[in-house]
Amino acid sequence: MSAVMASAPACQGITRRTSLLSIPVAASLLLKPELAMAGGQIEEPLADAVRTALSAAIADRGPPLPVFSDTGARLAYVRWLVAMSWQLRNKQPDRQVREDFLQTVWYESHRAGLDESLVLGLIQVESNFRKYAVSSVGARGYMQVMPFWARLIGDGDASKLFRMQTNLRFGCVILRHYLDRERGNLFLALGRYNGSRGQAPYPDAVLGASRRWDIKEGPVRVATP
Repeated sequence: MSAVMASAPACQGITRRTSLLSIPVAASLLLKPELAMAGGQIEEPLADAVRTALSAAIADRGPPLPVFSDTGARLAYVRWLVAMSWQLRNKQPDRQVREDFLQTVWYESHRAGLDESLVLGLIQVESNFRKYAVSSVGARGYMQVMPFWARLIGDGDASKLFRMQTNLRFGCVILRHYLDRERGNLFLALGRYNGSRGQAPYPDAVLGASRRWDIKEGPVRVATP
């Protein structure tokens, strides 16, 4: 991923909500499945061109099937899938459900130009891998997407944010949008995703969690529509 991390600014004026996202506290909360991290994206005006582009990105409902450029890339994907499935087994005991989820994460993250370990780390922090998680501010699903996005760039039906592929697609497209808006600055993009732009606890928690899901297999070439 080409995003460049900026130095984290000093955290000042952290609210009670964002202070919960410090790494030690985040780690303890992840052990409590009844809690969901608040993924509070803030509704902001969108230029017509941006709204159109995001709507188009959301509307394409192609099957989440990765297409590989060669055998080596396919084998790297299989190794990744096996390793991630093993790590996720305690969160989702059903192997088929687990592998469908991981395949969709792979597809949607690559489709949006994101690293899959980053997306998995964000999901761990936001919802602890719970499909029907709802935060205190109303964010929904695995990637804790705020309902207003369904109105801005979807068909207006926020209930669809509980569908696996819909939620992952919205989440990845939104994170990509924030990353582009912040000109590749991952620290600021993650903060914007959480509604805490410029504050360190949330980006630190996501990046810390993402290391658990990062395996060093070398670059994998994958084509997505």
